[in-house]
Amino acid sequence: MTPPAPPAAPLRADCIGDSAGGLTFDVAARRNTGAALLVLRRRVTDAVGAADSAADTVSLPLAPAAEGRLRAALPSSVSLPEGRWDAYARLSDGRPRRLVPGVTDLRSLAERTPSGLLGHVAVRIPYATRQGNLTVRSWLRAPHAEAVELRLASGGLTVRGRVYGTQLVPGADAELRARPDDGDGGRGGGGVRRLEIAAERTEFAFTVAYDGLAPGLWDLWLRPAGDAGPVVRLARLLDDVADKNPVLTFPRARVRTPHGPVEAGPYYTRDNDLSLAVAPLEA
Repeated sequence: MTPPAPPAAPLRADCIGDSAGGLTFDVAARRNTGAALLVLRRRVTDAVGAADSAADTVSLPLAPAAEGRLRAALPSSVSLPEGRWDAYARLSDGRPRRLVPGVTDLRSLAERTPSGLLGHVAVRIPYATRQGNLTVRSWLRAPHAEAVELRLASGGLTVRGRVYGTQLVPGADAELRARPDDGDGGRGGGGVRRLEIAAERTEFAFTVAYDGLAPGLWDLWLRPAGDAGPVVRLARLLDDVADKNPVLTFPRARVRTPHGPVEAGPYYTRDNDLSLAVAPLEA
C-alpha cells in the first residue's frame, strides 16, 4: 500500500504597501512552470450573496520576478469592496492554495495622507489570521472622516480629525447615535445627539461630555455639510493596524449622570469605526 503523500508546504507571500494605498505580493513558488494567479476571495460573512460570485473574487496575474518568486500587484485603482479577503495562489497545477504571510512592510501605510481627490479613500491592510493565513482587510469610504487623535479627560472625550473626499462647510457638526439593543450590550434604545465642531478646511474637532449620556453604545458620526449633506461614520483607517480593538485600548472615566453613575470611554469596533461605551455602575 502506497503511503499518502505528505501535505504540501504552505506558500508564503511577502507584502509591501505603497504610499498610494496599493499592495505588492511576492510569492515563493520554485516549482511553478506555467501561468499563475493570486486570488482574493471575500468572506461569506462580509459579502452579500454567494462568496464565489464575480463581485467577491479578484484575480491578479502572478508574474516571474526573480528566481523562484512570483509577483502580483494590487494597485489602489483596482476596486476592492469593504470586507476581509482571503488570499490564495493558483499555480500551474490549477489548485488554489491558501497563502501564509511572509515578510510584511507596511511603513508607507502608516505615513500615508490620501488626497481625497477621487471622492473616496481606499485602504487595504494585509494581516495574519488566527490560523496563520494571509488575509487582506479592505475599506472603501466615500467620503471618509478619519479620527486622527483622541484626547481623554475625566469627564469626556475630545476628537480631532480630518475629512477626505468632501469639504467642511459652515453648519457642519457631529452626531452621537445611540445604538439599539443588538444583543451585544447596547441599551441605548435609539436617540441622536448633535455636537458643535470647530472646523478649518478639512480638519475638525469636537468634545463629547459623558455626563449627559444614557448607558449603552454610542456611535460617532460627522455631518460635513450639516443638514444638507451625507452623514459620515468616524473611523481610524489610515495606518497599518488591521484590527484596532485589541490593540488600541483606552481607560474608562467614572461620571455621574441623570441615569446614575456610569463608566464611559471610547473604543474601536471590529470595522475600526469609533464608538463610545457607557456602562452603569452600582450606586
